[in-house]
Amino acid sequence: MTSPNHDSANNAPLRKIDCHVHLVGDGSSGSDCWFSLPTLWKKFLGRMMIKGVGLPVSSLKDELDDLYAHNLVKNIQDSGLDAAVVLAQDIPYSDSGEKMPDAAQFYVPNAYVAALGEKHPEIIPACSIHPGRPDAMDELEKCIEAKMPVLKLLPNCLNIDYTDKKHIPFWERMAEADMILLTHTGGEMTVKVYDPSFGDPNKLELLLDCGVTAIAAHSAGRSALFDDDWTEDLLEMFTRHPNLYADNSALSSINRARTLKHILPDDVQERVIHGSDYPVPVSGLGPMLSGKLSWKDYRSCAKIPNIIERDYQLKRGIGFKDETFTKMDELLKKAGLEAT
Repeated sequence: MTSPNHDSANNAPLRKIDCHVHLVGDGSSGSDCWFSLPTLWKKFLGRMMIKGVGLPVSSLKDELDDLYAHNLVKNIQDSGLDAAVVLAQDIPYSDSGEKMPDAAQFYVPNAYVAALGEKHPEIIPACSIHPGRPDAMDELEKCIEAKMPVLKLLPNCLNIDYTDKKHIPFWERMAEADMILLTHTGGEMTVKVYDPSFGDPNKLELLLDCGVTAIAAHSAGRSALFDDDWTEDLLEMFTRHPNLYADNSALSSINRARTLKHILPDDVQERVIHGSDYPVPVSGLGPMLSGKLSWKDYRSCAKIPNIIERDYQLKRGIGFKDETFTKMDELLKKAGLEAT
């Protein structure tokens, strides 16, 4: 029998991949990236995250593009993983297709991520395209041509109602191209939320029926204390949709650790993919306090400065199987989308 950690087509080892890594920039390299920290809370989070990835807070004010990208590549290279899916970020659009930049917190163009992917083999570039923007189909074709195998969306932050049938041609083209959707599900605290109800995984039914392979980020759990928790809904959906998966991104954090108990059973782990949500801080405190991580592993991981590696080791300590870390590559190869 072929090992689940090998590609059955050529018996090549499957890569260990972090499927959920954010890119941030300030446009200083000509990338057209931008970000906004409009409140004291957002400023605090921004400083905490930038320090957490190993950069000085001063980089938020100048040359963030190159500093962040270089540091990210180094963190991937210095980890026990082989690659990371690095995410572009679109802005919200109104129901009539008009840009709403004031409702956004950051923007990362598809072309910038694609260029980094061409330069660095450790980066698997993921595009981000609001399906309701006027040029959505044209931009999708560009990203398919650029060999970007994943599309990332935060529907609750970008004003995307997945139940809207006007988006069907977009989903059908994605399915035809075997492009994988990584979509936020559940609550959100880091990025400005437009409509919390759009984080409900039940809204994925339409695009799943169109044939899109989708990964429900954060396994549809809570972020803030009083968020809706849709994880049980997601697990029920697994029984009806073989093209639906989840990731365990940010579940090493204290506010999302409550979701772990739902996705650690063996039969559920078959649908779970490793992701960190970098640069979101991960300490392991939540899993430790909830009894999902030993004190020894918690203390050991706390000494790891590279948070991509720290999250990888935390997930291993929590009990995620080896297949969790290679499943993203398995999906990419199954669709003929493996990036090198």
